[in-house]
Amino acid sequence: MPKFTVHHTTTYTYESTVYDSANQIMLFPIKDKFQEVVEHQLKITGDPLIDVFTDYYGNEVGTFTHPESHNLLKIESIIIVNVKKRSMPDTSMFLQDQWNSLKYLATQVPYINFLKQENFKTQEEILTVINPSQREKNTPFEVAKYLCDYVYKNFKYIKGITTVETTVDEIWKLKSGVCQDFAHILLVMLRYMDIPARYVSGYICPNKNGMRGEGATHAWVEAYLPDYGWLGLDPTNNCLVDDTHVRLAVGRNFVDCSPVKGTYKGTSKHKLEVKVSVSYENDPIPLLSDDADISEHDAPVNSYRKFMEFQQQQ
Repeated sequence: MPKFTVHHTTTYTYESTVYDSANQIMLFPIKDKFQEVVEHQLKITGDPLIDVFTDYYGNEVGTFTHPESHNLLKIESIIIVNVKKRSMPDTSMFLQDQWNSLKYLATQVPYINFLKQENFKTQEEILTVINPSQREKNTPFEVAKYLCDYVYKNFKYIKGITTVETTVDEIWKLKSGVCQDFAHILLVMLRYMDIPARYVSGYICPNKNGMRGEGATHAWVEAYLPDYGWLGLDPTNNCLVDDTHVRLAVGRNFVDCSPVKGTYKGTSKHKLEVKVSVSYENDPIPLLSDDADISEHDAPVNSYRKFMEFQQQQ
């Protein structure tokens, strides 16, 4: 059972004084039979009171305000988490029974939310690729793996060419993007196959294996399979999610899972600095307020909320 320490720092530096900052954070790791949170430290500029609630999808969400004038806002989180290995789905269940089970779930809460499809122009092109007739010869598990593999092999991992507002049509045309775009396309494909699918925000570990998505929060997809439950699929790395991924939140899409978002009064010009580092069980535990080697990104004018959300996930 791997134990990881994840140090996540988000720093906003403003060109001039701002005030009345109101923020929401989703930096609280999911706690279940596959993930044990050993310790969680959270430090925010001004030491505000953080109100924590559980949202509709079971995520812990924190909210806080920083009304005083300030030129910097820093949100720093250190978590120590044990991640347990998962068993893979049993494919012995009769093929048609599995698809019939999914057909029944299409009318049940909460699966309805994870089957709701977007409207876009490239629907026919996507349907041609996924080929719904696959259901006649393949299990939902096999279809999900095939679609994950398709996204990985046909989309290029390129940073900076998409934003949180990039549509399915645009991603499909570009055939490029980052982890949130790969996840977005896979969500659409799975839902067209009547497989409930949800977006997952978290971290990819360890940080020495060269997998895409390190140095920021990561994103992938979970598909619901009959007699198994939620199976994680990482189309950015073409792998099934096991004990190398730490989950923060789940939802219908990125908007439901954004690690940090908020607003403030004052100048729109600011600089965003984000760093995510992963330590191993025998490595020294990082200390709060360690500012070393923070990667810098210049935010465009008048795009605080959009840029803030996008830069959290690569």
